[in-house]
Amino acid sequence: MNPIKNAPNTTEAENSNRSHDFNDFQQPHRSLLQQLRPAKKDLLTAAQTKIDNKTKPVGSLGRMETLAVQLCLIQEDLNPVIRRKSMFVFAGDHGVVEEGVSAYPSEVTGQMVKNFLEGGAAINVLCRHGGIDLRVVDMGVATEIKSHPLLMEKKIRKGTRNFARTPAMTTQEALRALEAGMEAFLAEYQRNPIDIVGLGDMGIGNTTTATAVICAACGVDPLDVTGRGTGIDDAALTHKAEVIQRALRLHDPDPKNGFDILQKVGGLEIAGIAGAALAAAAKKTVVVLDGVISTAGGLIAYLLHPHVRDYVISGHRSVEPAQQAALSFMKLSPLVDLNMRLGEGTGAALAIHLADAAAKIMQEMASFEDAGVSREMA
Repeated sequence: MNPIKNAPNTTEAENSNRSHDFNDFQQPHRSLLQQLRPAKKDLLTAAQTKIDNKTKPVGSLGRMETLAVQLCLIQEDLNPVIRRKSMFVFAGDHGVVEEGVSAYPSEVTGQMVKNFLEGGAAINVLCRHGGIDLRVVDMGVATEIKSHPLLMEKKIRKGTRNFARTPAMTTQEALRALEAGMEAFLAEYQRNPIDIVGLGDMGIGNTTTATAVICAACGVDPLDVTGRGTGIDDAALTHKAEVIQRALRLHDPDPKNGFDILQKVGGLEIAGIAGAALAAAAKKTVVVLDGVISTAGGLIAYLLHPHVRDYVISGHRSVEPAQQAALSFMKLSPLVDLNMRLGEGTGAALAIHLADAAAKIMQEMASFEDAGVSREMA
């Protein structure tokens, strides 16, 4: 099986015929990916005119205005509507934890998944508050998780291998993990169409994995962008960055090849996020990324299919510095900055509230003409 090859800076002509890139996927997934097109720009002028004519100074709602326009383009409608809001928390363990890169042991992944299923985590609170449907996807938790109505069982293997010593996944495992992420989203979408989806994560050791993915794709030095994750001290932080450096030298992933990066230094939950982002974009669903791990998944999706970017919102700015490198690479700017670093999809959940509000601004706010309000003087 040949790895999927695709450069992030492809021309429109190259993007118009991409079927050969996805030949390793099963037919239903391949067909879906071939349907992924850039968001149409036909309504751009009309959408911008509509938001500019609301009863406010032009640009005074800041990012809410650009978000409202983006929603119009994605939904191909000047009155975008956010009906069903969903959140997927993809979970998986990481073999690289053997290198002492985390303050917590791997068993915490399974314990936190149990907490999600019982409704006790921050993401549960925020989803309940915002009317967001929550699903937890077991992509590769090392412990067994009991069946639960909120749980989607997509386990590829019990955690990745230690990528400091060997590739994180086989080619087949990486491919299957991408497809599993697509399947998780599509199963919920087919049950009831989703207008906006947040992509969260859980996995001890996954800031190490996400940073490795981002460094490989963006060409940044782990010593410059590795963060503290679960709260490691200075010595552990230096060690963590050095582990990533050694792994990248060992595997030498192709920076233009998202599949190669994923297979060598990625994570199962990162693959799930990437697959879900691709499937959601193909269905013209707004995709909201969370922190550094979710952003790494979005980056893999972007490398595999750059058109996905048109459908993506960066929910919040993480304190993990690698996230900013990935966002800059994709030319995305986070909606909010609350000094958060929890993961789980918490920042994405808050951003979903803002997207819903932006849609309502576009639908419900009066224009100068409707309200009989005078415009600014010439």
